[in-house]
Amino acid sequence: MASAPAVSLIVPTFNEAGNIDELLDVVSAAVPTGWDVDVLFVDDSTDNTPEVIEKAAGRVPIPVAVLHREVPEGGLGGAVVAGIARTSKPWIVVMDADLQHPPHLMPELVRAGERAGAELVVASRYADGGSRSGLAGGYRMAVSGVSTKLTKALFPRLLRGVSDPMSGFFAIRREAVERAAREGEARQEGGLRPLGYKILLELAVRCRPRGVAEVPYEFGERFAGESKSTVREGLRFLRHLAELRSSDKRARMVAFGLIGVSGFVPNLLALSALTGLTSLNYAVAEVLANQLGVVWNFALLDFLVYRSVKQGHRAGRLVGFAALSNLDLLARIPLMVLFVERAGMGPVPATVLSLVVVFVLRFLLVDTLVYRRRQRRRAAAVHGAGEERTA
Repeated sequence: MASAPAVSLIVPTFNEAGNIDELLDVVSAAVPTGWDVDVLFVDDSTDNTPEVIEKAAGRVPIPVAVLHREVPEGGLGGAVVAGIARTSKPWIVVMDADLQHPPHLMPELVRAGERAGAELVVASRYADGGSRSGLAGGYRMAVSGVSTKLTKALFPRLLRGVSDPMSGFFAIRREAVERAAREGEARQEGGLRPLGYKILLELAVRCRPRGVAEVPYEFGERFAGESKSTVREGLRFLRHLAELRSSDKRARMVAFGLIGVSGFVPNLLALSALTGLTSLNYAVAEVLANQLGVVWNFALLDFLVYRSVKQGHRAGRLVGFAALSNLDLLARIPLMVLFVERAGMGPVPATVLSLVVVFVLRFLLVDTLVYRRRQRRRAAAVHGAGEERTA
């Protein structure tokens, strides 16, 4: 390396008072001579962890600061994003406080990135020489393995070269994060939107780093305290996966289409009942039946596809969605009349064909006007509320 690297080490903490002294001792001993390294603890604790950090920082040779967030927005991932926003070094290293991530490998992550010219370096339990031995019990090992395979299957291109996308120990160049923020602003979209504790996945997918390297490591046993891995965090992870996958417009269109297809069922059942049991004109019956499909589609889209970008009251979103969905009747009803009167089709197949014709237009209107426009108003990154103290 031409010059000694400058590194900001970000450590998110939640009730980790028993680990702080040991962690800072090992980190301080690992810093190579001449390196410019500072440590920022982003703390969401309800115990005395911030006070322990301040006391321990007084006896180590590297700068240490603590940012305590009264509102832990975004969980551990939000803590990391808040830490990135409050540091300035070219390299960012993220690790846990419980010493399951070996702190002495911090310099090796940066060295690997410098040697390979990579923007992201992942400490991997699955690379040759790595190990998951510190995971307590077969259940957690199984969950880790399944989660890793599911994640890589959903993002095969973006996670190419990343054997451990669930790792919480990694180094990333600040330029990759800042470039993603600039590109997001150019597209008038929001920036990082972490949810839960799998921040590496968020950074790899949204920042799309240029070049990835890996360093194998053995996942160790927790030094002190209790694991924060719970069923609730697992559900948040699945929700995060769905939100990341739907952040791509093509993926959203596919999901929109699949949900729209499912909406055919209540729509067509209602249309069949209205035309078969009443004397309503087929066009009037379709207007009424369409409302059931609208509510069905809105409920699924609002919960599954646009959960991370929705704002305001659900009733307001439903009104906007229903208005746009019913506007397409202006196109579909004339098409239905044409198909029925000129082509001799029945009301139900004529409805199916007209829905297909206007699908793309409906997706673009809903995606742009009901949801994505609201996303553009969001801040470019998540910033936790708190007070930073330099120890």
